Amino acid sequence: MQPNPGSAFISNLLLNLQVHPVEAHFTHCLPEWKELDYIPAYNKFYWIREGEGWLKINGKEYSPLPGQLCLMPAHVEQSYSVVNDNTYRKYWCHFTASVGELDLFQWLDVPYCVDIRNNEQLTGLFQELAELHMSEAFISRIREKAVLLEIIAVFLTEAEGNIRVVTGRLADMERLNRIEQFVGDHLSEPVTLEQIAKSIHLHPNYVVRYFNKHFGVSPLKYLNRKRMQKAKELLGSTSLTVKEVAERVGYPDTTHFAKAFRKESSCSPTEYRIQARYRT
Repeated sequence: MQPNPGSAFISNLLLNLQVHPVEAHFTHCLPEWKELDYIPAYNKFYWIREGEGWLKINGKEYSPLPGQLCLMPAHVEQSYSVVNDNTYRKYWCHFTASVGELDLFQWLDVPYCVDIRNNEQLTGLFQELAELHMSEAFISRIREKAVLLEIIAVFLTEAEGNIRVVTGRLADMERLNRIEQFVGDHLSEPVTLEQIAKSIHLHPNYVVRYFNKHFGVSPLKYLNRKRMQKAKELLGSTSLTVKEVAERVGYPDTTHFAKAFRKESSCSPTEYRIQARYRT
């Protein structure tokens, strides 16, 4: 059974997402615009504004229309070309979107062309991305990542309901879900690398690499992150004391818990509880 796009598994993927813009421009394609059967190491977005053209992605042909956002994912064979003199006018960007050692779209099976409901919003985002990419200001490197993330969010929002885990990744997904279940069931206890390895039937020497590859973090950082997530949930939804919350997430020493919590959340457990109650 394919998982729901809102599942904890995909949420964890996106939590560890790292993006890097490579190129971003607006182009009126020349009559020579054509390349066949190549496999890029980066993803591409085409935001079609006018004109006609042809794409082939992973063996399937497309003729995207104005108002469609197209993804041409990394590590997949693809082609493109003009079809007549009415060539594309389009915004486009090349980018990487990694989760550990894999690309996001090596995990997610998504439609390659989606209709966009808010054309003006997306055009504004691509305009900003292109301008930031040309800017030499150091702060532009941060801002263009933020804009790229917003474009990815628009794409995934429009594709929602048609997002699946890539079939070849289902075994990994099941293993990663077992990790999450095991960690969630043992947050109040000391958890060793050997115990995690045993829960997913892997050798302990391989577990660190496995976590870095699939989560983008070490087992210890993953465990600490899950403990802090649970602590936030308890602080925001229960009347447990900070000491009781600390014990439930595996910190018998309240002072140690408070330091770890502040490092993760930039505030103390008590401050977080006050903020959480104010938000509700």
